[in-house]
Amino acid sequence: MRGYFGIGVYMPKKSVNIGTLWRSALIFGAQFVFTVGRRYKKQASDTAKAFRHIPLFHFGTYDEFKEHIPYDCIPICVELTENSTPLIKFKHPERAVYMLGAEDFGIPEKIMSGKKIIQISSTVPHCLNVSVAGSIIMYDRMAKCTSD
Repeated sequence: MRGYFGIGVYMPKKSVNIGTLWRSALIFGAQFVFTVGRRYKKQASDTAKAFRHIPLFHFGTYDEFKEHIPYDCIPICVELTENSTPLIKFKHPERAVYMLGAEDFGIPEKIMSGKKIIQISSTVPHCLNVSVAGSIIMYDRMAKCTSD
């Protein structure tokens, strides 16, 4: 599989979600994990000790994060919006950085403006846990990119 990807959460609220996402990132082949704005305390849910293999970057603001997106890496927002592409129809780019929304308020419109937005379709109008959503995105990328 060519390329690379990173995954992270905008303004994460619960530390357990970061640890779970980090562990899933290790399993599904992410090269880095990040947070934008820290509202949580130190996490303990990274039982796989992913910190030994994948870096976790903390950015204080979205502008700081934007300055550090790797060259030629496409930012992709994961959010339930009217103009988002269902994940089942989405073709993952070779280099991507996926940003998940905060558990309680998502990703602000001004950040999503002009970016690719994908969503995980469901049978009920409820949001997934942020670490579960991230795990599904990474699994989908792995499944689609290894079958090409």
